[in-house]
Amino acid sequence: MSGEPDWPAFRALFPTLNDKTYLASGSYGLLARPVEAAFRQYLDDRLAKGADWGGWGAHTDAVRDGMAAILNAGADEIAITTSASAGINSLASALDFSGPRNKVVVSNFEFPTGAQIWHAQAARGAVVEHVAEAQDGSIPLEHFAAAIDETTRLVQITHVCYRNGHRLDVDGITRLAHERGAMVLLDCFQSVGALGVDVQAMGVDFAVGGMLKYLLGTAGIGFLYVDRRHIPGLTPTVGGWFAQADIDAMDIFANDPAPDARRFQAGTPPVVNSYAAEAGIALIREIGMPAIEARIRELTGEAMDGLTGAGCRLATPRDDARRGPQVAIRSTDAAALTARLAERGIVVSWRDGNVRAMFHAYNDAADIAALLDGLTANRELLA
Repeated sequence: MSGEPDWPAFRALFPTLNDKTYLASGSYGLLARPVEAAFRQYLDDRLAKGADWGGWGAHTDAVRDGMAAILNAGADEIAITTSASAGINSLASALDFSGPRNKVVVSNFEFPTGAQIWHAQAARGAVVEHVAEAQDGSIPLEHFAAAIDETTRLVQITHVCYRNGHRLDVDGITRLAHERGAMVLLDCFQSVGALGVDVQAMGVDFAVGGMLKYLLGTAGIGFLYVDRRHIPGLTPTVGGWFAQADIDAMDIFANDPAPDARRFQAGTPPVVNSYAAEAGIALIREIGMPAIEARIRELTGEAMDGLTGAGCRLATPRDDARRGPQVAIRSTDAAALTARLAERGIVVSWRDGNVRAMFHAYNDAADIAALLDGLTANRELLA
C-alpha cells in the first residue's frame, strides 16, 4: 500500500471496537469482518461440496505463501502446524542429543511451552541451561555469551517477552550462537504481525509462531520456519501423512518425508483455520508491515509517555529498540486491576504482576485515553 493507510477505515473492520477498548491483541487478536466472512465461506463450501480436499489444500498453501512473504522466506521453508508447540515438538524430535552437542540454551523470557518442550528432551539426553535476567529486567548479550558454548546445539529465544514486553537482541544472539556452532530458534508469536520479522536479515535457523494474535487469524493454526539448508539433515520422528513426500501414496510400509519444510507437519491440516488465517494475513499484507510497525510504535510510545506522566510504573523499556507492541504496567494486584478495567469495557490481560496493554494498528488515541482514565481511577492498585 502506498501512502498513509486509512487507519479509521481499518479500525472499522473490527466491530468489537464499537463497544470495547480492546488492548489484548497479544492474547487474541480481534476478529475482522473479512476473517468472519472467511469462516462463513468455509461453511458455505462445506455445505455446497461436502468434501473438497483440493480446495481446502489450496487455502493451506495460501497461508504458507503468505507467511513466507511476511517472514521473507521461501514457501518451501514453511510448515503449517496446528500451534507453535506442534512446530517446536516436531523440530525437537529431529534433533540428536546423544553426542557432545547436547545443550539447549533457553532464555528466561520464554513462554512456558518454549522451555517445557526442551526439558522434556532430557530423556533423550538434552541438557537445558537457562539465561537469567539482569537487575533491570533485561537479558543482556553477555548473559547469553556465558551460556552458549561448544556443547550447545540450539538456542531458543523469544522476540518479545510475553510477561513484560522486553525485546531481545535477536541479531546479536544469533551472531554469537553461530560463531560457537549453535543454531537459533526464534519464537516470534508475540511480535509477528506487529513488528517486522525478517528471518533472512536476522539469520535465525528456525522460527515459530501462530495466527491468533497480531496476524489477525484464529487459534489452532501456526507455522514453523526452517532454513532450507537444514531441512535435508533433519527428519522428525513425529509426523503424519501430510508430512510425506507424496500424501497420496498412502504407504504404510515406510516413512518418506517431504523434501521441504512440509516434513515438519503431521496429519490432516487445520482446514477451517486456514480460511481464517489466509484472510488475516491478507489484511496484514495489504497495509504492509512497515506501516503497521510504525503505527504500533507511535501508539505504544504515546501510551508509555502518558502512563509515566500519570505516575504508573512500567515493566517495559521506553527505548523503541528494546520493546514490541506490549506495554506492561506494574500493579499490586494485576488480576484485580484487569477485572476493574474490564468493568469499564477495557480489555487487557495480566502476567507476572503486570497488567498488559497490547496494541495493534486498529487501536487509536481514544483507546489510550480510556486506558489512562481506567488506571488513574484505580490508582490504589498501581504499584
